[in-house]
Amino acid sequence: MAEITVNEAISQALAEEIRRDPSVVMFGEGVATKRQDLVKEFGNERVRNTPLAEGIIAGTAAGAAATGLRPVVDLLFAPFMCFAMDEIVNSAGKLRYISGGQFEFPMVAIGMTGGGWTVGAQHNHNVEAWFVHSPGLKVVMPSNAADFKGLLKSAIRDNNPVLFFVDMPLGYMPGEVPDGEHVIPLGKAAVKRAGRDVTLISYAKTVNTCLDAAAKLEEMGIDAEVIDLRSLKPLDEEAILASARKTGRVVVVHEASRMCGMGAEVAAIVSEKAFDALTAPVVRITGPDAPAPSSYMLEQAFIPQPDAIVAAAARLVGQEVAVAE
Repeated sequence: MAEITVNEAISQALAEEIRRDPSVVMFGEGVATKRQDLVKEFGNERVRNTPLAEGIIAGTAAGAAATGLRPVVDLLFAPFMCFAMDEIVNSAGKLRYISGGQFEFPMVAIGMTGGGWTVGAQHNHNVEAWFVHSPGLKVVMPSNAADFKGLLKSAIRDNNPVLFFVDMPLGYMPGEVPDGEHVIPLGKAAVKRAGRDVTLISYAKTVNTCLDAAAKLEEMGIDAEVIDLRSLKPLDEEAILASARKTGRVVVVHEASRMCGMGAEVAAIVSEKAFDALTAPVVRITGPDAPAPSSYMLEQAFIPQPDAIVAAAARLVGQEVAVAE
């Protein structure tokens, strides 16, 4: 077990997979510049920069995947995927089905997302729900170094296109990563903290926010369980429902806006399949329906904070807590 940052865990996963499988290649915006260690080991044939042309990058990846390669492309910021929607959604996501399974599309598209770096609205937009809604795509959004490494390795080995989102503030967060081969299957949530009174369900950096809230709730005598979804598609319904039935109360937390977000899907699943176990309505704590601000202080107001989660969870168990404005 070694303690490394999320960025180092991503680098380890990339190096190990390129080394393991000669069909894995990586290209994208600034890839060779940022990852010169990979260029030094594997050469420009397998790790290369591209022009700033997201549609061309994603389209090249889809074509490369269809012909037997396993491309990993870096599109930098998640909103830039707007320029590659046709190639990702209409081509990579649909052509395996349309071809009757004659083609596979084992490609990974990496994009940075989430507030904390004050990069402004055109660089910071949590778009994960768009791709969850798109047939044929898988979506991964980890919260810690070990999961980033294990899930990226699984994503590269998967025979379908995977959107791999990196919540920007997590990049330099350290965490323990197991030594040796470390692979985590897609579609498996993790119980980050066991509890009996209320379930907090989240992903990416708001998992840590939920853990902070759970610690505050413990001081109030409320035992909160924290579920890290890790993979948004496939989604671990079994873990969600098991926890909902255990506690009878659910709060879903994410930074993306509320309307048609992952929280709505989780709430629907719990309401449809575990309604008889609920003792209170499912509550969502999300970001607002507004572009992300570039001011750090405004970003903190934009992002769900522990006190709001504490107040929501406390209300579900019959306690009232004031939330600072």
